[in-house]
Amino acid sequence: MPTMTLQIPTEDGQADAFAAYPDGGGQHPGVLLYMDIFGVRPVLEEMARELAGHGYYVLVPNVFYRRGPAPVVELPEHIGAEARPTVFSRLKPLMEEHTPERVLRDADAYLGFLADRPEAGAGPVAVVGYCMGAALAMRTAAAHPDRVAAAAGFHPSALVTDAPDSPHRLVPGLRAEVHLGLAEGDMTPEAIAEFEQALDAAGVAHTCEIYPGTVHGFTMADTAAFDPAALQRHWDRLLPLLDRTLTKG
Repeated sequence: MPTMTLQIPTEDGQADAFAAYPDGGGQHPGVLLYMDIFGVRPVLEEMARELAGHGYYVLVPNVFYRRGPAPVVELPEHIGAEARPTVFSRLKPLMEEHTPERVLRDADAYLGFLADRPEAGAGPVAVVGYCMGAALAMRTAAAHPDRVAAAAGFHPSALVTDAPDSPHRLVPGLRAEVHLGLAEGDMTPEAIAEFEQALDAAGVAHTCEIYPGTVHGFTMADTAAFDPAALQRHWDRLLPLLDRTLTKG
């Protein structure tokens, strides 16, 4: 399976990114995969390869590129409970610097890059995000309703806030089908209800599901939060969504 490391021109510089796509030539539907706070690393590259094996061109940008190429901070091979607070404290300022304005500027660049790739083409795409990446996926889908056909977020953070540009307030701009896979405790019942009410009011097809027995970060095999059954459940939800919206849609 072909993979490569790429440089994506943006308004603020060059974003390094990982891409994976099927063998055999031709064009494949594009998937923009947004990282969790720990960034682009082998576990995300493996997830990109898995998706590519199902027939997609998968692009995984380092959204913290303004601070340097991935890995922006040194990561342990396994992010356990003892290491997590230190690593998170180093990365939290980078997450806070990644403002909605930066998210949208970068999203324009990432989607433009996908449209120009001969292996991907200019058709509809999906955006998928993990942890902080879920909010990036929703912002991207809302800003590009004519391009994004599916948006998925897993163990998301900060989807419903008091900010005037909270992701849930952008839902009227969505045209993509949405799936949210939540860990227990990711969002309060009230926040889930508010997000779903916004989706319903906008007429957006969606599923919002709490994956039982999980904690935040359950898809990530290099963390203490990893849950193999929940990772499989995530594939069982994500792959049919992509098939409906990109392959058959």
